[in-house]
Amino acid sequence: MKTNEEMFKELDDFIDSLNSDPKELIAILHRAQDIFGYLPMVVQTHIARKLNINVSKVYGVVSFYSFFSMKPKGENVIAICLGTACFVRGSGKILERVEELLGIKNGETTPDGKFTITTLRCVGACGLAPVMQINDKTYGNITPEDVESILANY
Repeated sequence: MKTNEEMFKELDDFIDSLNSDPKELIAILHRAQDIFGYLPMVVQTHIARKLNINVSKVYGVVSFYSFFSMKPKGENVIAICLGTACFVRGSGKILERVEELLGIKNGETTPDGKFTITTLRCVGACGLAPVMQINDKTYGNITPEDVESILANY
């Protein structure tokens, strides 16, 4: 596991490779999230300082886009689609079942850091509705009864 110093060095090297260009803020935030796992205020402040921009601009971008997180996420991120096609076909019940099994609510992480539950508006797999993703794997046409066996794989 990398130390904080090593992670900030890696981030600085990336920012320097982009000539500390504020136009590259989103790319820098993606890289920072890859390095740190999330974007705490200390990282946002560091990025603002390196780009010579106001931290409120960095925070505004981080808080606007749903793919950025200011809280640590679990080892396995569960994303349940609540877009129209998925919701009509029961994704709300899928979400309820996941919350019940893990003992946490949407947006929370289990105390052991193993799972985080999130929701999305559309994953572009409407033909497979309802859809749940865990990390990079997509599960389609699932029912609340399928959830326990899917989670058991993780």
